[in-house]
Amino acid sequence: MKRFLIICVLLSGLAHGGAPKQDLSTRLQPTVFAVTMVMIHDVVNPPAASRFYAYCLLGAHEIVAQQQKTVVSPTRLARDFGKIELDATKPYDYQIAALYCILETGRLILPSGSMLEEEETKFLEEVRTKNYSEPIIQQSVLMAQAVAKKIMAYAAADNYSKLSARLRYRPTKADGYWYPTPPGYIEAIEPHWKTIRPMLLDSCGQFKPKPPVAFSKDTTSTFYKLAYNVYQVGRTLTPEQRFIASYWDCNPFAINTSGHMSIGFKKISPGGHWMNITSIAVSKAKLSFDKAVMVHSLVAMTLMDAFISCWDEKYRSNRIRPETAINRYINPRWQPLLQTPPFPEYTSGHSVISTAAAELLTYLIGTDFSFTDTTETIFELPERKFASFRQAAEEAAISRLYGGIHYRDAIENGQLQGKAIGTFIVDKLKKAGVASAF
Repeated sequence: MKRFLIICVLLSGLAHGGAPKQDLSTRLQPTVFAVTMVMIHDVVNPPAASRFYAYCLLGAHEIVAQQQKTVVSPTRLARDFGKIELDATKPYDYQIAALYCILETGRLILPSGSMLEEEETKFLEEVRTKNYSEPIIQQSVLMAQAVAKKIMAYAAADNYSKLSARLRYRPTKADGYWYPTPPGYIEAIEPHWKTIRPMLLDSCGQFKPKPPVAFSKDTTSTFYKLAYNVYQVGRTLTPEQRFIASYWDCNPFAINTSGHMSIGFKKISPGGHWMNITSIAVSKAKLSFDKAVMVHSLVAMTLMDAFISCWDEKYRSNRIRPETAINRYINPRWQPLLQTPPFPEYTSGHSVISTAAAELLTYLIGTDFSFTDTTETIFELPERKFASFRQAAEEAAISRLYGGIHYRDAIENGQLQGKAIGTFIVDKLKKAGVASAF
């Protein structure tokens, strides 16, 4: 009997390339980050970035789920996503296939996706040093390519391709409504994003927040007090508050002006920041490859849906930004610490998506899970320690007040909106059998 078990183990190893299967968990973070770097290069806006992450991880999630029964398939979670039939007649390694699928989907879906071809080549060279046979590697690549094509077909039906055909958005010049802000006076970003098919939510308006405080020029009104609060906070920022605002800026394209010269700085998106936090967390928690892929995929889908929900409200309430209101009615020379993003104010995007992501990560990884966030070190900002995901989300939310780009009600109601989204998704995961990663 003992000899029989040894033979079975050896045969299992041969099925994965002539050597016992190796855990490629450490390769997941750099693979996802390679996709992030292309998005930074392309200056992908925040909602679109979340969509790209979701699809890049979806195929890998399904490949893993079909090999490991402990991982719940995204077919049980994502809307209209049917099972992908995988050709398993030839042996392949599902971890190689899953990682390559992330890169291949990114190559196909991102504007400058061709930049990932070099990363694909590098990845395969690395795999060859791990004693996998060439037939196994090649079959794994073919599997990844086939799944990536299926993912692209699924993505093609989410209404993204119809956005450019919609009527061009024209800002309302009346008092109280959003209008392009300096220094770039950039047009509204993704005004029709609510038409994108959600992944886990039922609809874009499922978690519609309560209406924002009504606009008013009256100096005794609640709105005026909200605007004055942003003005006052901006004038008395502590060094720590300034740092927090800059740390969570996450503006994909910040414009710096000096005289007649304008210089653009590319940064990571809010969703990209939370995807990297996810990578840091699964690494610290020492999750298996299978669970790490699943967690990344679920966070990506949550971010995508949180942006859809937030953007639905942004262009419904269409509220004026603090910079515009303060310049018109309080102090024409006041400037926010951060560059005002080019879309309406209510609710705060970072508050919504950070809170939703934190709720999901808290369920999957832990309530009091401390971690060191190194996401911003590539932008010459120091690492930052957090005692929990919720603490990080709280800081991300309040950073928008310090930055001078959101009123308090947009932050607080955005957090409530994100909490509702996160709670709904966690309940959905529980019903589908997705347990905590521990």
